[in-house]
Amino acid sequence: MKIDIVRPEFMKAWQMAERSSSSKSTFASLGGILVTVEGDRVVLEATDLKTSIRCTAGGVSASQNESAIFPVKLLGELFRKAPVDLLKVDIKEEKGVLSAGRSRTRFSTWPVSDFPKLPRCEGANPLCDVSAGELSRALSEGSIASSLTDDFPKYLGACLLQVQGGSLQIVSTDGRRLSLSKCLCDAQDEAELLLPLAALRELQRLLGAGAADASVKILYDGSLAWFRLGEVEFSVRRVESSFPSYKRILEPGSTTTAILRRDTLLSALDRVDIIVRSYTRMVVMQFSPGGQVKLTGRAPDFGTAVEFMDATIDGEPMRAGFNVAFLQDGLKSLGADDVRMNLNGSAGQMTLFREGSDDFLYMLMPMKVIDQDLLDPEDERDEIDADAEENAKQENAKQEDVKQDGGDRPSDSGAVRPDEVLNDLVELKKEVEKTPEPEAAKPKTPRSRAVKPDTGESEITKPETADSGTKEAEKEAEDSNDRLPF
Repeated sequence: MKIDIVRPEFMKAWQMAERSSSSKSTFASLGGILVTVEGDRVVLEATDLKTSIRCTAGGVSASQNESAIFPVKLLGELFRKAPVDLLKVDIKEEKGVLSAGRSRTRFSTWPVSDFPKLPRCEGANPLCDVSAGELSRALSEGSIASSLTDDFPKYLGACLLQVQGGSLQIVSTDGRRLSLSKCLCDAQDEAELLLPLAALRELQRLLGAGAADASVKILYDGSLAWFRLGEVEFSVRRVESSFPSYKRILEPGSTTTAILRRDTLLSALDRVDIIVRSYTRMVVMQFSPGGQVKLTGRAPDFGTAVEFMDATIDGEPMRAGFNVAFLQDGLKSLGADDVRMNLNGSAGQMTLFREGSDDFLYMLMPMKVIDQDLLDPEDERDEIDADAEENAKQENAKQEDVKQDGGDRPSDSGAVRPDEVLNDLVELKKEVEKTPEPEAAKPKTPRSRAVKPDTGESEITKPETADSGTKEAEKEAEDSNDRLPF
């Protein structure tokens, strides 16, 4: 196989294909890209067995219809570091030579027969057509509640792609929050596809490389989903799991509604996070209808942060605690000047919307808030002073008791003789030796929230261990998040 390459044009297709290859697979050929000359065009194919891509490369010319596997790791670096843009590749019997100006590099490759045959979308069921820009937006917004994880259940690291009634929806959840974004599409069928997050992130990069108004065709079968964008065909293996039934928790209904400036709220949360990021990462928000929103963050050994901001608030007054990082994720994804926050009581889910739009929602469950988290710094100082006064009274009372006991002590004439004490000790020892020893019980190590007398900060009190501190606080913060009521 002999081909001539113009590097700037060829590298656009090469970079798309190399991200879908796998250098860690037990199949060595998956660490390469299959390059095939088909008449007047050159096709690149790569796969990691979970995703695969087939695209047409520009800037390449060849004289014969041939195929060869290009090693990704080796040739990728050589292509980028070549001294000139005009390159020549000559491969014969799994031995190749790369020529770039006066530079010559020899390399080895694998037989073409070792590369797996990639599934094609011919014969698959057409699902819908959608613009690349709208699909990219829906993927970006709808996937923020998911995470790159292999944890069970499998839907935690996946997103649900749903086509129904001329609308395409992307939904994700981690049990504590849920994001849903939708866009219009030209639907030919209705289906639900559960797809891995890592594959959808790669799809976003492919969509970003093309025009926003380009049309994307989505197809599917029992195990795969295909996305066709011009000369690019990207396939994703579906996740074999079921997504939670989330629609019943989307029913409208709220006790309090607040409209806030997004950038102002994000700035306030950034400042609160400086205090709480090493502790529970909780911010307590207090909503006063017709008034303002108060944000409070507390952490032992650091202090307390209090922020106030104006808002349009209707409904009942309430307060609720939220994970700062989760709340910031939702606000950053909204991308609007004003956001609408619907709250369903202090223990119910909170939902964020763009003001005046319903094409994206972000739902978040509140964290458990204890009385100590609700104290203002002034109230806390008053409580500390009251505790100190009470402790002083108790200490004075003890001293008075000691003085009274000292006055009632028996005289030396009524003291017990030493020989009587010795006899009593001998008898007591005999009784102890006859009594079987009970099994030693493990000492309990309860945790409770206390207030430091010197600083007035709340802390988790427990026996000191090597794992005490930040890890314990993070675990408590994680456990304190309520779950969505699926």
